[in-house]
Amino acid sequence: MRINKYLANKGFATRRGADELITRRKVTINGKLAVLGSKVNEGDVVKMVNAKGAPKLSYFAYHKPLGIIRSENSEKEPDIILPRELTGFFPVGDLDKKAHGLVIVTNDGRITGRLRDPQTKPEEEYTVRVRGKLRSSFRAKMTAGVEIEGFKTKPQHVKILGENLFAIALKEEKSNQIRRMCVALFQEVTDLKRTRIGTISLSGLKPEEHRTIEGEDLAQFLKGLGL
Repeated sequence: MRINKYLANKGFATRRGADELITRRKVTINGKLAVLGSKVNEGDVVKMVNAKGAPKLSYFAYHKPLGIIRSENSEKEPDIILPRELTGFFPVGDLDKKAHGLVIVTNDGRITGRLRDPQTKPEEEYTVRVRGKLRSSFRAKMTAGVEIEGFKTKPQHVKILGENLFAIALKEEKSNQIRRMCVALFQEVTDLKRTRIGTISLSGLKPEEHRTIEGEDLAQFLKGLGL
């Protein structure tokens, strides 16, 4: 297994975050510094190197703009380029190229898996705009759950914000789930924005802006992840 995948699976960082740790000479395999592409075999001892002691764990709310993908599974699409002041941190959580909104940026690898695991994944909220007016039955059907290609989504909390705008909160999240739910109800999504992850909100951040998550906000966020 490649070292970046190993570190991601162990919750130290995302794959791209792991690559940065390796480049910064912060990872060893059996006492030797790892390099990009190093393999980890059964029985190997992988350690994090930090001569100055454990780094301070920091967390940021970041507004991912349109046109940039945020996915650990994409090797070809342009990923988030973080501001210089966030060098050494990595974004966590997927958000496709046609969507924008909140992404958590951190150097705490523990939260990577917890933001994906169905048991610990926090509720996420989105505002969604569709082409044309929402149908009169839209809210009731979205709330009850929608049949999508062989499975039915769980009941969702949906609030109508305008004739073509609604908010939806969900924990369950399949690939392109909101868009697929809308298509099943004959509505086309024209704008999708993530406004909240757990207790952390986008809170007026403009695209590419960020703010530090700290104090009670951070305590409640980590508590929700079981940390």
